[in-house]
Amino acid sequence: MERVKRLRLIVNVLNAQVIENQLQLTKALRLQGVDVTQATLSRDLKDLRAEKKVMEDGNFKYVVPSNPVVEKRVLGIDSDLMKMSTLSLDFCGQFAVVKTRPGFANAVAYNLDSRGSAILLGTLAGDDTILLIPREGVTREEIKDFIYGAD
Repeated sequence: MERVKRLRLIVNVLNAQVIENQLQLTKALRLQGVDVTQATLSRDLKDLRAEKKVMEDGNFKYVVPSNPVVEKRVLGIDSDLMKMSTLSLDFCGQFAVVKTRPGFANAVAYNLDSRGSAILLGTLAGDDTILLIPREGVTREEIKDFIYGAD
């Protein structure tokens, strides 16, 4: 598997699951069809600047904090491109819809998913439209700040 694709998959797995150690991450990647050595995984986590955070229950979880250098150099995401490709944000109930330039929705959704684990449960992207599903209790103002205040 291409390195950038593997790194993006690691970020997605870490955002979607509670992963406490490299063995759990290795198993989660295997379920996605990716077989990786411990040395490669260690290097990938270092390149992603992954950190272990303490959860409320006292256990640890790997997280990949938002980092423009990592997003641009390692994952190939340019936050300026994201800002330029986002056209509008509208709400319907608790859901938000982001309109992008044609063809940019998946890249913007990936960026939002990789940064938004505290704000978003997830996104669904088409060609130029993204449905944002926020976590319970997240306000419209928090979503606006998250979208437009993102670097």
